[in-house]
Parts: sequence; C-alpha cells; structure tokens
Amino acid sequence: MIHIENLTKSYSGVKVLDIDKLEITKGSSFGLVGNNGAGKTTLFRIVLDLLRADSGTVLINDENVAKTENWKKITGSFLDQGFLIDFLSPEEFFDFIGKVRGLSSDDIELHLQNMAEFFNGEIIGKKKLIRNLSMGNQQKIGVAAALMGNPEIVVLDEPFNSLDPTTQIRLIKLINKMKTEKNITFLISSHDLNHVTEVCERIVVLHEGKMVHDIVTQEDTLDELKAYFAV
Repeated sequence: MIHIENLTKSYSGVKVLDIDKLEITKGSSFGLVGNNGAGKTTLFRIVLDLLRADSGTVLINDENVAKTENWKKITGSFLDQGFLIDFLSPEEFFDFIGKVRGLSSDDIELHLQNMAEFFNGEIIGKKKLIRNLSMGNQQKIGVAAALMGNPEIVVLDEPFNSLDPTTQIRLIKLINKMKTEKNITFLISSHDLNHVTEVCERIVVLHEGKMVHDIVTQEDTLDELKAYFAV
C-alpha cells in the first residue's frame, strides 16, 4: 500500500532522512520510534506531502503522493495542534472535517457517538472553542478527526502525548479495534515504547534519519527496544 524508496531530506547540508526502501502493507500497524531529531516527523510530513523530499519517492497505491491527489481521499492524519482550527468549537470542527470528507450530518453524529468513550464527556457540548480546551482534549479532537470518514490509512505522530493514563488505554483499545474491524493501515510514531508495542505489529527504529532496526513485534520486543535505547 505504501512504498518508499531512496528518500532523502537535508537541512543546511545536514541529512536528516535517508531511507533506501520501506514497504508498509495494507491493514498493518506500523510503529516508528527514535530519539528527538531521528527524522520521524520529517518522514510523516513527506508521506503526507506536507514537506518535499530532496530525492526519492513515496507511493500510496502506486501513486506518487507529490504528484497526485487521490491518496488524500483515503488518508486521515493528525501530527500536531496545527492540524486543528482552534477558533472553532469541537462540534464546528468535526462538522467541517466531516463535510470535507463527504459525510452526511448523520454520519458525523454516528462517528462522534462512536468516540464517546474516548471523549469521556469532555469534548462535546462544553460550549468552548478548541483553543480554550486542555492540550489533552485537543489531542482527542485531532485523533478523532483523523479517524473520520472510514480512512484506509491513518497517520498519527505522538498520539499519546498529553493524554491521561485512562485515555491512553482507551486510545490503545480504539486503535486495536479499528485496525481489526476496518482493516485500517496505521502509521504511528511515539516516544512511549510500551504503547507502541501494544498497538503496532511492526516497529522501525530511526537513528539520524536511517532505519537501524526493523522489528516484527513479539513478546520480547519491548525489552529489545529498551535495551537499544539504554545504550
């Protein structure tokens, strides 16, 4: 489903991303881990055509993301609060995103009902603008918006940030449920090694822009990752 080849990106002469080849299959849950500056967000931004690579290609369903638009119809994403329209209320924002994705009012309402446990009564009906909500609640809104419209691919950068422990557990359950029931291909970056091993079947470790480990998640994967980052 996603094919990346000979992908490079440099800033001020310093190469921050250098990936020879990466294949992500349909319906898989792909995790990306690495220390700050490893290139995780840069990779996701190139995949979403928010940033242009110096060389190489990203293909989604055999279409170059830098030259086509069709992949956008099947892709949801939330990388940071810049993806939100914070002068809207949550209801207005979800209505806007839903309409962009071609959803009816009933479809939008059904999606919000499905998010009720994740929202925990803290999002809808509070008569607040998004910018006046906590960072954790803004995070919930961004994740929920990324899941609107039955996307085939969902890209989430540090989705567990700012969430309280209960909501982190709810998000793990939500991701695992949606990848099973709807066959969504998830791309998830996280500094939280515990959570990424709970939701991702495959985990790639980036270091200075290069793939240094490509792991199929097993019982000992968390210990393997902890050992790597403890050095």
